[in-house]
Amino acid sequence: MLKRVLAAAVLLVIGVAAGLALHLAISTGDTMFSGKRPDYLGLTDGKLPRCKRSPNCVSSQADPSDTGHYIAPIPFKGSTVDAMAAVRKAIEAMERSTVLRHEPNYLYAEVRSKLMGFVDDVEFTHDDKAGLIHVRSASRLGRKDFGVNRARVEALRARIEK
Repeated sequence: MLKRVLAAAVLLVIGVAAGLALHLAISTGDTMFSGKRPDYLGLTDGKLPRCKRSPNCVSSQADPSDTGHYIAPIPFKGSTVDAMAAVRKAIEAMERSTVLRHEPNYLYAEVRSKLMGFVDDVEFTHDDKAGLIHVRSASRLGRKDFGVNRARVEALRARIEK
């Protein structure tokens, strides 16, 4: 009896894995791991959206005492046009990234994970007076991101600061 239960469990796992592999192999766009694009993205009174409570988001406009969500803004000396051009160049140089919205003082892009196609939403705005690029990077699905959003912003910072 135990052998039959174990065999059934193994077959179930194999079936799920095969179905998932097939789904990912034939999907050309969104996958079941893409999630729905949030409707709250964009600037409101010059601010990017706040991070939700889950630890899969970083923002340079979060409270600096919130070490889980806060990340330093990216210093940039130059005009807003130059800042947003530098952001666009940096984000387009990243694999699996797509710029979906580019306005004079705002850029929005989606970045997909390689294996499962999870989507992260990445937003930027430039504070001309302070000489800073503010950024927000958040996972659409799940609770944790294992530091992916923070690492992405740091990689973008390195590219922009060159």
